[in-house]
Amino acid sequence: MEKGRAYAMTIAGASFWGMTGLFVQKLYTFGFTPLEVVTVRMTLSAFLLFAVLLAIRSYQLHIYFRDIPHFIGLGVVSIALFNWCYFTVMDEASLSIAVVLLYTSPVFVALMSRFIFKEPLTKNKLIAISLTLAGCAFVAGLLPGGAAAVEPGILMLGFASGFFCGIYSVIGKFVSRKYSSITITAYSMLCGSLVLLPMSGLHTRLYLFQEWEVWIWALGSVLVSTILAYILYTAGLKHIEAGKAAILSTVEPIVAILVGVLIFRDILTGWQLLGIILVLSSVLLAIFSKRRKFSRTSKAAPAEFTPVSYKK
Repeated sequence: MEKGRAYAMTIAGASFWGMTGLFVQKLYTFGFTPLEVVTVRMTLSAFLLFAVLLAIRSYQLHIYFRDIPHFIGLGVVSIALFNWCYFTVMDEASLSIAVVLLYTSPVFVALMSRFIFKEPLTKNKLIAISLTLAGCAFVAGLLPGGAAAVEPGILMLGFASGFFCGIYSVIGKFVSRKYSSITITAYSMLCGSLVLLPMSGLHTRLYLFQEWEVWIWALGSVLVSTILAYILYTAGLKHIEAGKAAILSTVEPIVAILVGVLIFRDILTGWQLLGIILVLSSVLLAIFSKRRKFSRTSKAAPAEFTPVSYKK
């Protein structure tokens, strides 16, 4: 796959994640809790993906038994725990604090990738990560005024959301060389839903699904911001570094802000515009920059962000 196509698929997947609020906010109006929404998304995603694969590509359901722990890690540790931590911080503190703490994920990915995949922690990556964190802080409103004090427990859950989100970029690398993105997504969703279904107690509140509008928003959440998002992101991940993919995924808050402005009529401040510019700058830096552009001796400097063949 060409690099440009891999970049586009990764950014597209992250953009669909940014549309999550469009569907989730509607489900909240029907009485669903955050844990129930996550359970609905993962369970319906698993059901639809397995149904499609059984009908047209059953061979893609074949996996090695030794890879099951990776799918459990992706579905339970990354997707399920990430969402639970993220929504808990959002509920106990604020959306702004939750978003900023979530987008510490590129930092965790870059550090983990440095030791696990031996990916270089280069100057450009450090700059891109710094721009990302600063941009997200402006978009969320934590800069320039600062944020109120946060309880240590909530702060740790916020960092945990970033860590668990970033783990997808790392664990996925171990299976992305063996399986298609749709296979990885299907089994990850299945593992996560098997754990969440008994925990959420959703089976005791099936009456919520009597409203036909619930099915529209639930399926929209599943098809757009879950299945397509993870398939596109995972497919692009095969051809770019985990740390770089994590940085590219930060277009998600930009899309989320645009959804709020264009659909929910949120007011976009000048500081938020500055934050969007910073995040976009980090994305452009991740895609186009090479080490030699920052060195006076370009012939001796290796290209930066060299893809690793063998995540989120």
